[in-house]
Amino acid sequence: MDTTTSKPAAWTLRAAEPADVEAIAELRARVLRPDLERLGRFDEHRVRQRLRDSFSTQHTSIIEVDNAFAGCVTLRPAEQSWWLEHFYLDPDLQGRGLGSAVLRTLLARADAEAAPVRLNVLQGSAAQRLYERHGFTVESQDPIDVYLVRQPA
Repeated sequence: MDTTTSKPAAWTLRAAEPADVEAIAELRARVLRPDLERLGRFDEHRVRQRLRDSFSTQHTSIIEVDNAFAGCVTLRPAEQSWWLEHFYLDPDLQGRGLGSAVLRTLLARADAEAAPVRLNVLQGSAAQRLYERHGFTVESQDPIDVYLVRQPA
């Protein structure tokens, strides 16, 4: 099946709840592991604890497909912009247009406020291509992270 042209699954966003933190921490570890291992930075405990330490339900949404946990995303206000953080999708659902569909919804919110959106990805991450397809450009980078920005449409 050609997943590049398949229709994304029906999905919804709901507000995150405190009870979601462990599912998100596990998903984060699963999604980031290949890139963190490639960069020599994977630590079983640290990858989960960093999420736990920064988790806030205030700006985090849970992505559900067929009423089941499929991922999460945080869109946090910052100085006259938004930070897109913790955007993780179950690997079994990646490559089917779901990430693009969720991202388009979030970017429309930011565009309505004429606000840029910023994020960072790990060096070499396939996620960078997704963001670049949606208008993000490299703002800066270091040996571990690439910082991207998208100006409002």
